[in-house]
Amino acid sequence: MLDLNPDQFILKPAFATIHCEPTWKWKKRDKPFPNYDLFYVWSGEGILVLNGKSYDIQKGHCFLFKHGDVTTATHNPQDPLVLTYIHFDLTETPQLVPTAHRMVENTFSFESLLTQYVRLLLVKTFGMEIEAKLILKQLMIHLLRAEEEEEEEKVEQLAYTSNILLETVREIANYIQQHPGEQHSIGSLAARANLSPRYFSLKFKQIIGHTVRSYIIRSRIERAEHLLRYSGMTVTEAAYVLGYSDLHFFSRQFKKYTGKNPSEIR
Repeated sequence: MLDLNPDQFILKPAFATIHCEPTWKWKKRDKPFPNYDLFYVWSGEGILVLNGKSYDIQKGHCFLFKHGDVTTATHNPQDPLVLTYIHFDLTETPQLVPTAHRMVENTFSFESLLTQYVRLLLVKTFGMEIEAKLILKQLMIHLLRAEEEEEEEKVEQLAYTSNILLETVREIANYIQQHPGEQHSIGSLAARANLSPRYFSLKFKQIIGHTVRSYIIRSRIERAEHLLRYSGMTVTEAAYVLGYSDLHFFSRQFKKYTGKNPSEIR
């Protein structure tokens, strides 16, 4: 509705701010909604069903019912609803329409607009219709802006989560490199990252470029090569400190990754 001019809003005589009686119920209409209805809860608690979906409603809950919607509602007689409803229509089909339900965060400014609208139409002061249409569009802008801000927050949260995941996986890769002799497993490393083994394995491959198992082996062989070159360790000693109990298996892995036998490095 952001694309529409205020004069494209059609005011309807159905509007009010009401304190619902304890026995109040909103029964299912014989026919679906013929127009738009902005429905806002000031206080109280109740249950509203919109097209088969149930909502627990209280202060700040706002609905925009559209053509064809089917609604029913009840409330707690001990804490009855206070609500505003505003029916309206449009001369054109809008490109942007607020979602059916939203929890209004800035209730003060939204409630001020609702109060202005109802007062204008009740008193019918000079320029009332023009101002009421302007307020109606402001209310729609308020709802659409809240949606846009929510989407921006989701994108920011996604980026933040992505960065945290990136750092977590890199920390695990660094841990493997610093402790090549430990008997790492996908399960233990995933637990360290606070991720499921399957998701951890997937993200590790995407971020590091190697599977978890191949990275563990690569880290061990790189460390073994360093130990053989510079520490004076024998092949048996290097294999042992890196967690290999089978010397032949160690030699095969070493040659697979370096192209040389460990004895050639020694």
